[in-house]
Amino acid sequence: MKLDDLLNHTSEWLRGTGPNSDIVISSRIRLARNLEKFAFPHWADQKEGEEILRLIADATSKCDYLKSTTNFRLSDLELLDKQFLVERHLMSREHAQKTDHKAVIIDTEEVISIMVNEEDHLRVQVMQSGFNIYEAWNIINKIDDCLAKELPFAFLADWGYLTACPTNTGTGMRGSVMLHLPALVMTRQIDRVLAAISKLSFTTRGLYGEGTQASGNFFQISNQVSLGQSEEEIIENINGLIRQIIEQENQARVALLGRNGAVLEDRVNRSLGILKNARIINSQETVELLSMVRLGSDLGMIKDIDRRIINELFIVTQPAHLQKIMQKKLSAQERDMKRAQIIREKLKI
Repeated sequence: MKLDDLLNHTSEWLRGTGPNSDIVISSRIRLARNLEKFAFPHWADQKEGEEILRLIADATSKCDYLKSTTNFRLSDLELLDKQFLVERHLMSREHAQKTDHKAVIIDTEEVISIMVNEEDHLRVQVMQSGFNIYEAWNIINKIDDCLAKELPFAFLADWGYLTACPTNTGTGMRGSVMLHLPALVMTRQIDRVLAAISKLSFTTRGLYGEGTQASGNFFQISNQVSLGQSEEEIIENINGLIRQIIEQENQARVALLGRNGAVLEDRVNRSLGILKNARIINSQETVELLSMVRLGSDLGMIKDIDRRIINELFIVTQPAHLQKIMQKKLSAQERDMKRAQIIREKLKI
């Protein structure tokens, strides 16, 4: 697989399918693992870093669940390629920096990605469309078992899996769910919901994870505690919390329709009108307008635009994607013009 092949492929998490996909964009499970007798990546020297890359590449080649993956060494990628992978949620922003002795392993369906020598030697990630946290766990559990047969993971009976950051020690697992919560935002209930989430040892981030703020009414919710709970307990806690948030968002949507249905429909159609006619549009405005159009589609106000098209537009209109499509660097204004053109073409009815 070549990196440019992904341009013509719909990522698993963008398909707009799966349980509760009107509210839940994607479900993700991530496992942090380290190899025993090796320094953590931030302290490993050049020789250790290279040996870790070799060992992990060899192990993944022997795992049946990873047969359809491609190993990309980050030092071989252009800056634009790395940003492209970040935009597709296949690796973190931190991983794209200081790329010596780093790699990312990706499968053809973009369900699985493995960051090598990020904060930990291994960051294994599985993503599913919609509220599908149990299926993501089922897949990653098999991958973890397979890799454990080939690699000696750093593990202590009292502490669990050893990780570079103490908050990941224990199971080394983070489950996260990306939600679209426009009704809770518009009814001004979101602050109360987020405050309650934080008291339950969950954290909320934006569309691109750690260090990003919520935009376009998207919220990524994940567990903070990895130590002292089993994987099953963590998954059950996430599942219970997300179900409550889904119910609250649904109630808020019903309330909006009941009190301000005409106003909401007007806002949705104004947003669609701008997107279908704009000649220049920036990233932030695009995300905000697409959020309203997605809500309108989910509520049946817009009947002829597929949810997957809307989901794809959130990603293909990002800066690196625009430049990969054009196969050249673009100025900010050129990106804004190309973004508007792509949106018009995708939303043409």
